[in-house]
Amino acid sequence: MTADRFALSSDLINELLRGMRLRGVEYRRIQAGPTFGLSFSEKPGHAWFHFVAVGNAVLQTEDGTTYALSAGNAVFISHGAAHQLFSHPDEPVQDIDRLNGALLGDAVSAVDTGTDASPTPSTVLFSGCMEFELGSIHGLGRLMPGLMLIDAGGQRYPGLVPILTTMEREVSAARVGYAGILARLADVVAAMVVRGWVECACGNASGLAAALRDPRLAGALLALHQQPGRDWTVAQLAERCNTSRSVFADRFQMTIGMAPLRYVTELRMRLASQWLTLEKLPIEEVAQRLGYTSQAAFSRAFKRITGNTPGLSRKVRRPAGT
Repeated sequence: MTADRFALSSDLINELLRGMRLRGVEYRRIQAGPTFGLSFSEKPGHAWFHFVAVGNAVLQTEDGTTYALSAGNAVFISHGAAHQLFSHPDEPVQDIDRLNGALLGDAVSAVDTGTDASPTPSTVLFSGCMEFELGSIHGLGRLMPGLMLIDAGGQRYPGLVPILTTMEREVSAARVGYAGILARLADVVAAMVVRGWVECACGNASGLAAALRDPRLAGALLALHQQPGRDWTVAQLAERCNTSRSVFADRFQMTIGMAPLRYVTELRMRLASQWLTLEKLPIEEVAQRLGYTSQAAFSRAFKRITGNTPGLSRKVRRPAGT
């Protein structure tokens, strides 16, 4: 990839990651002895994240596949599937939600499995469960693999270990304002995970994931995401990619799976949903931001795409990542 093409793809990924948010995050600092077994229930619309700070653990997925984890390893379960963490496959497991945890603050608790009398835990896990709100890039959520194993010290995730270590330290120290710091750091960790996946060709995924790395489409996508309220035409978008209208439209349809102007409408409604439900902006302001000349026109388009009126969307939030 040439320097110009890399810069274009980098600018696009930067623009997309700015809209990503985590919400409803629950953290646990889990201490365990030499033997332990924990089960984590399925949570649709959520993602699980586990970081092994000290010791070792074995991850087992619903289909029985196991993965050995050691200190510095992490796992991101993007679709909230049920799974288990244990010291050995023969070890009986306890439901993490049934274990009594010491509340350390807002949405943060400390859990001691109580499986060993040793004063020094053999294994320390930092665990999080969250709604993964991808905003304008929510289509990536469906394409992401259900399980991503992360070597936090590897080349794909430079700088991740210090962030995870800082999160674990913040939980342990429980200083003033640490919950807010954890929330910011969690956003950074999630963004780094998504970026690492995109940089590695998104597992050869198609759709928006492929378009992120396609310089023949990246210029148009960057323009759309930077100016979603502009009254775009296919010809204007094609010009951003230095190609003809017909060639651009065909490639866009083939790669992303929908026509360019349909993508524009869906992008606007995804942003509208985020602004209405998370930022609590007035409906009139959202309509103006997205280029609609009237609130009524915006409301019709919103209902056509989402199935709900803008007012109702404030009360009925769609699961993240869908």
